[in-house]
Amino acid sequence: MYAWLWRVIPGGPAVKSATFLVLFLGIAALLFLFVFPYVDGLMPFDNVTVDR
Repeated sequence: MYAWLWRVIPGGPAVKSATFLVLFLGIAALLFLFVFPYVDGLMPFDNVTVDR
């Protein structure tokens, strides 16, 4: 998959690396801001208690 992306993205190695970095950071931001909080509400282990 990464080789395919490397071939598809236009530009030289520096532009491709910068594009990869921007794509990675954008996807990570979307996951942390929207996907993970949504999935957290669906998880059954929300109220965990530890008994002594």
